[in-house]
Amino acid sequence: MNTVSNDNNHGGSKKTILVLARRDHIEAMRVAAGLTIFGHQVRLIFMARPITEDVANSEHAELLELSDIAPETTLKQMADDLPYLDSAALAGAIRNSDGVINI
Repeated sequence: MNTVSNDNNHGGSKKTILVLARRDHIEAMRVAAGLTIFGHQVRLIFMARPITEDVANSEHAELLELSDIAPETTLKQMADDLPYLDSAALAGAIRNSDGVINI
């Protein structure tokens, strides 16, 4: 897991964190949901490959709903199911985050 930190935090302890699900979608969902426990605003973006049916129906997907995380994707083949981010939108999401977690 790689982490990149930006200095966009304006004094509070709550941060905007971007989780990039590249290699392990299940772990990324678990981490994203867990970060909300601390009051952070979390965005989860699925990348690299489409999520499988097993992942979509997992207990971790339920955790996303309970945590009010609406996953997004950079994959055009998933654009019918999730909000799609092109490269400019992804760059904006990274720029506007206090931290990026790459899983």
